Amino acid sequence: MLVQMKVRGLLFDPRGNMYIVVLEDETRTLPIWVGIPEANAIALELEKVLTPRPMTHDLMRNILESLSVSVQKIVVNDLRDNTYFATITLNRNGESVEVDSRPSDAIALALRAAAPIYVDEVVLKMQSIESLDEWLKNVKPEDFGKFNA
Repeated sequence: MLVQMKVRGLLFDPRGNMYIVVLEDETRTLPIWVGIPEANAIALELEKVLTPRPMTHDLMRNILESLSVSVQKIVVNDLRDNTYFATITLNRNGESVEVDSRPSDAIALALRAAAPIYVDEVVLKMQSIESLDEWLKNVKPEDFGKFNA
């Protein structure tokens, strides 16, 4: 079963010098650690920052649109060795195609294409409850900073 989630925001994790994309629905939160460039791509779209030239995910969206291909959805579908996996489902003339992706790239593209973001229920169950609880205990509202969605 797929659970639709939204990007709540971005947090900086100083311990790993990485960012965390926070996905959530009404009752659950899923933190996904991403690198600085990937967080930047997501932040630009969350903040609706216009760049003078298309960035990589803008280019991807533009290419897809010019080929009459739409982003139907993205799904965070697996967690192996502390690494999340995702797919991007594309649609062209009624035909669906799934493309393997890093969750950060899939999320950045979904935000630009206004496509829904899903997480497989199995992934939510695989997420370590202890580490999530510990993370939630330490997160503060100000950690969301200007990237609050």
